[in-house]
Amino acid sequence: MSQRGDGAFTGLGTQLRHVLELMDADVAGVLADLGLAGYRPRFSPIVRALVALGPLPIRELARAVSVTHSAASQTVAAMSRHGFVALEPGQDARQRVVYLTERTRQALPLIQAEWAATSSAAEELDAELPFPLGELVPAIAAALERKPFRQRIADSAWSAAHPAFGAAIAESARDMKE
Repeated sequence: MSQRGDGAFTGLGTQLRHVLELMDADVAGVLADLGLAGYRPRFSPIVRALVALGPLPIRELARAVSVTHSAASQTVAAMSRHGFVALEPGQDARQRVVYLTERTRQALPLIQAEWAATSSAAEELDAELPFPLGELVPAIAAALERKPFRQRIADSAWSAAHPAFGAAIAESARDMKE
């Protein structure tokens, strides 16, 4: 069996994940080169928010970096395991407040240098593309906030031509609202 390798079998989500994996792997390599063992690219938005805003509960941190509470909680847990943040109880028993550790404060010059170099490289990548990624990705996110992809699937021409498919999605959406 031949392997095509032309993307004929991949969807948009797979392609987006692949691009993110390529970029993340290279940024992680730069971080390792700088001596930041265990530090991952996904930690930087959390660090930047905590530097700018001070200690925050995970829910507020998630809002500040535009991720779900679950994603922020998972990232904070990984950061805590590696000693980059500390958690303390908040005002109520369910709340945990995230603080930068001394280890992270000492690493800030390297973290900030990586962020600046990565931002510069992203701008240069944008210049090569027919649609700047720095403008396209936020535009996609805004469009999906206006109308979620699930709704776009349900409203698609293909779904309209396949009523049983559309009905199953509509029923599932009704069940989720109840």
